[in-house]
Amino acid sequence: MKNINEKCGVFGIYDIDDASAITALGLHALQHRGQEGCGIVSFDGKTFHSEKRHGLVGDNFTNKDVLKKLPGKFAVGHNRYSTTGETSMRNIQPFFADLHGGGIAIAHNGNLTNALRLREKLVKDGAIFRTTSDTETIVQLIAKSKRAKIIDKIIDALFQIQGGFALTMITNKKLVGVRDPLGIRPLVLGKLKNSYVLASESCALDIIGAKYIREVENGEIVIIENKNIQSIKPFPKKKSRPCVFEYIYFSRPDSILGGKTAYEYRKNLGNELAKESKDIGDIVVPVPDSGVASALGYAQHKQMNFELGLIRNHYVGRTFIEPTQNIRSLGVKLKLSANMSSIKNKSIILIDDSLVRGTTCHKIVKMLYEADAKEIHVRIASPEIKYPDFYGIDMPSKKELLAANKSLDEMKNFIGADSLSFLSLDGLYRALCSEKRNNVYPQFTDHYFTGEYPIERVDQNNNKIVNQLSLLSGKSNN
Repeated sequence: MKNINEKCGVFGIYDIDDASAITALGLHALQHRGQEGCGIVSFDGKTFHSEKRHGLVGDNFTNKDVLKKLPGKFAVGHNRYSTTGETSMRNIQPFFADLHGGGIAIAHNGNLTNALRLREKLVKDGAIFRTTSDTETIVQLIAKSKRAKIIDKIIDALFQIQGGFALTMITNKKLVGVRDPLGIRPLVLGKLKNSYVLASESCALDIIGAKYIREVENGEIVIIENKNIQSIKPFPKKKSRPCVFEYIYFSRPDSILGGKTAYEYRKNLGNELAKESKDIGDIVVPVPDSGVASALGYAQHKQMNFELGLIRNHYVGRTFIEPTQNIRSLGVKLKLSANMSSIKNKSIILIDDSLVRGTTCHKIVKMLYEADAKEIHVRIASPEIKYPDFYGIDMPSKKELLAANKSLDEMKNFIGADSLSFLSLDGLYRALCSEKRNNVYPQFTDHYFTGEYPIERVDQNNNKIVNQLSLLSGKSNN
């Protein structure tokens, strides 16, 4: 998949030596969820300590001198890929606030759909915002609450926000995890020795040797204190609707979702795609890395040869890609190369997990033809993406989405392939939950394909509010 990015990874750990170093390892395992910046806040029993950096975890938090600045047995961490707010140091999380009764540090994955409306009200009431991130709105709401206990302050704030979110927080005494009422954004609970861990994905537990316990449930608040776990469910009960793209693309292949690994689900997607596709082609070729598992499932069902017709360069950094127009013009060739020995004179079934703008797919198809592929039949292991996201995914606007503006035949011509087809919505649900889509209470958040948004898009529908920066600068359309 290209042009869609997950927004953030969160991690929190309670009462363990070297908490900040362990948090850095957890964030490293979650690096795929955000690469713009990373941060860790620790608590040593008296003082909260914060370190934030632009770039990757491994480039910043493997330094012993940095980790020495983060003492304590409590820590919370965050990988950032911005959905709201500009790319700047001030927007890198976790955010910290010193409240009456103690401090709190918050890491947030997701997006609030009413953050601008709330921010406007808070600013009118005298609040001062230092960032353009919607996460600061949560901090401000907690700080404003009149409730005495910190957990009650958090609950107060949660009842005012809307959207998809997963939060990890540390206070002077507690590690707290929260998942939104529909469970759109993921959060898991694990145990390391006598300590507990919260993370966006189970792969972050594996890297530190922690035992996976379970997913935090939709609408659940998990409170860890004195080595005990308390579960609170303050919201009106709703059926879970996790983001379907966690299964299709975002989560690391070895992470557990709903009792299975993401890898297993993606192989199932390829299997269902094969069932819906004609028996054509000589070989199956994945777009690495996003299409590998689905391509394997497709090839196994069709009993076709699976070939690495595209080779990915994993070491192309942003600093290398961006300096000059001549370098930028090379585009996809910096990241992918055609393996001519596998594809020459072959009819190729090219598999990827999704098709967004189509520009990258067009370049890949052209590259394969230049390497003497005979035919290229593109197969996408998800339905057509026709609607943008507002719950924590960096996705193009509707006018930029290929499937929202072109017919299937027009899309095929745009990417330059001999044929193009997508997995059906029914096929998607068969692959993920072995049953049809419940059209009354869908099993997943799938508005990308259906246009059915499960949570009101307050800010998007409110034309009076322009953006985060306008409120930060005191400007608005009022």
